[in-house]
Amino acid sequence: MKVHLLYDDKEWIGIQRYTDAANIVQDLGLKTLFSIAAKDVVYKENTVDTVAEIEQEDLFLMRTMEAVVLSPLETEAEITYRQEMIKDAFANEELIRKLYAMTDEMLRQWEALGRKVTGKNTKDTAARLVSDIYILKLFVTTLSDMKKLFAEEGAGLTSKGFRGFYQRLCEEFTDEKEGAFRKILEDIAFYTRDSESVRMDTKPRIVLGCNLMQGLKCNDFVIEEVATKVRLMGFGNVKEKMKEYISTQQPTAILLKNDQSIQKQANDLEYAVVRYVVSACAPFVLSLNEFFDQLHFQLGFYRAAVNLKHHIRRFCLPYCYPRVVEQNTLRFEDLKEFIMAIEQRVTPVGNTCDMKERMLLVITGANQGGKSTFLRSIGVAQIMMQCGLPVIASRFESGIFPSFFTHFTRREDSAMNSGRLDEELNRMSQIIDNLEENAMVLLNESFATTTEKEGSLIAYDIVKALVEAEVKVLTVTHLLSFAQRIYQESQESPKTNIEFFSAERAENGKRTYHMIQHEPELTSFGMDLYERIIEQ
Repeated sequence: MKVHLLYDDKEWIGIQRYTDAANIVQDLGLKTLFSIAAKDVVYKENTVDTVAEIEQEDLFLMRTMEAVVLSPLETEAEITYRQEMIKDAFANEELIRKLYAMTDEMLRQWEALGRKVTGKNTKDTAARLVSDIYILKLFVTTLSDMKKLFAEEGAGLTSKGFRGFYQRLCEEFTDEKEGAFRKILEDIAFYTRDSESVRMDTKPRIVLGCNLMQGLKCNDFVIEEVATKVRLMGFGNVKEKMKEYISTQQPTAILLKNDQSIQKQANDLEYAVVRYVVSACAPFVLSLNEFFDQLHFQLGFYRAAVNLKHHIRRFCLPYCYPRVVEQNTLRFEDLKEFIMAIEQRVTPVGNTCDMKERMLLVITGANQGGKSTFLRSIGVAQIMMQCGLPVIASRFESGIFPSFFTHFTRREDSAMNSGRLDEELNRMSQIIDNLEENAMVLLNESFATTTEKEGSLIAYDIVKALVEAEVKVLTVTHLLSFAQRIYQESQESPKTNIEFFSAERAENGKRTYHMIQHEPELTSFGMDLYERIIEQ
């Protein structure tokens, strides 16, 4: 059975991650995003009461969100499919919670029954057979409960993924198939002594057919009937006890208690018959081995996405579902930096941008004016868009860039084996070596670790080469010579593909944290900060 909740045409197997995943997580602060995906927001009278701390089982949600976020979708159809699924999850939260809890509990029980007991060291014992019976029962019960849950609470589902899953579930685990498996479990219940009441006793009824050969030897055994006879236990059941006693006095009856050898042969017969019946169900069990793992993982993403929705609501942030456009277009309204909102518990200033037919964005302006925050907000939004999640903006439109890289300046630490400029150049070399089609690179204060003149030359050569290779580049820089040179060339070109933004600064030096379309400034207004320190 196929799950197909993350993709329309494939499961979560062999999915490619971002090549630069580790740097993306570090530069954009995505660990915070993964962490809150594992935390429930608890409400009291429609207001946030507490945020549940991560428990051991919730770590699975964190790892699931990380895995999916860092594995980009590559087509508009894939993004649309995932977005429709998330909309369904948001509109049917309780159903998603129950489905995830159901699969989570099912896998726990499966592990407890010895799922990992496989391979050469596995002994085909009576205890193992009992576990196999319980596993079969667990599978049947879980699928049955899932069908029932969808039937009772799934009327509001509209996405192709969830409706298709329910349809496949009904088609491949029909009522008739469920009835057949339940009949088998009922017939072999004597082997597990799995009675519903302590006052019930179970006894096997096994009827075998065979051919009699020369010397009254039996051959070609056929199982005619396997069933479980159930009777009441207790002191008042005198009639049943009398029947049993009388039957043992018949010439054809054998009382097993009186002969241990015959008792062992009877036990072996029970084992062989039940093992044969359970083995006939093995293809059904094997076909679902990967199914439940896939279902648990894929539901986990939507369960974590529901948590994200409540954290967005917690900080009163806007969100929208991004629209895929051409790669040379980038439009958004009131885009906010999600990670900053979570970590600092503030509502960040939103920014607006409308870039068409542009492959390079150069961001300059005042120190501490919000330039790096602006760049991170775009990076976080792009990553969230490319995994189908909503974006913290009232509108967001961008192209798809599965080849996505970040190059943010790093503080010098003891782990560095060379100077900071060498470290920056090494990271840039790795990015260039791994660039593929449909690439975007975010540069934040790159090459500012050397002199202004040398840094400008390095930045110009690298950025120019990237843009000529049709890589989309967004850069924040204090290298004024580099910015001015790029700006002059754009002014001389009849059709430029470069856009310039600057951090807005009021006349009194106050930072508004808004980015505006503006030519590169000739200063970073460092004196503003100096004067502020002197005043203090």
